[in-house]
Amino acid sequence: MEAHRQLSPGLEVCCLRVSANVSYQHAAEDVELFTGIQISAATQQRLVHRHTFVPPQLEQPVKELSVDGGKIRLRTPLGEPCMWRDYKAICLHDQATGAWFQDNKGLIDWVNQQPLANPVTCLGDGHDGIWNIIGQVATAPQRREILDWYHVVENLHKVETTPERLAQAETLLWQGQVEATLTLLAGCSTPQAQHFGAYLERHRERLVNYEYYHTAQLCSIGSGAVESTVKQIDRRTQISGAQWKQDNVPQVLAHRCAYLNSSLRL
Repeated sequence: MEAHRQLSPGLEVCCLRVSANVSYQHAAEDVELFTGIQISAATQQRLVHRHTFVPPQLEQPVKELSVDGGKIRLRTPLGEPCMWRDYKAICLHDQATGAWFQDNKGLIDWVNQQPLANPVTCLGDGHDGIWNIIGQVATAPQRREILDWYHVVENLHKVETTPERLAQAETLLWQGQVEATLTLLAGCSTPQAQHFGAYLERHRERLVNYEYYHTAQLCSIGSGAVESTVKQIDRRTQISGAQWKQDNVPQVLAHRCAYLNSSLRL
């Protein structure tokens, strides 16, 4: 053991793994049950915040990645309403995940340090913030940008028109026929139709022939991998009553991602 350390490396790893899943108080209770050793909730928390969680460096080329946003609740003074803030998560499909709080550059730098395939498929929903991040990954010729198909369909069905027209529009979009879809919906003067038309124009280059890509199994057509990542992160960060000091959020996210990446080992 190193000087000034009271816990063995193995016991520290045990604590870090447990507290990556449950509250520090429950981690203290579980570790005592598993080992018979009492390690308080405060000590569990200190272990997390003094540990360095190094994001993984991959060996295999990254063929697909997806980016999404999550929310975390910040601690506020007593009597004030809770405050939610965004973080960004990324999934390097089948290889690793990461999450950064108010540090898009950190996310981008980590991704660009990985071996990226050519092309590397980049998936996301319609939020500009997602594509601002993806736009700094690799190089433009190297990126294959695809708008999440399920997000496209979700937005399409917000348009107030006949079921027949919606079905026809969905078929056209499935085949990547953006212009034909715009023409079909041109007769709809509702705000939803206009909004959807602007959405298609904004992401025109990311609307691929989904039918072909899916049938040929060229790559994924949805960003479900990163949406699952956000849910897995939130299982720890949004447990009942959880609120976090803003300065501690990056370490909390790094801790949870280290667990998800199976990095908490001796």
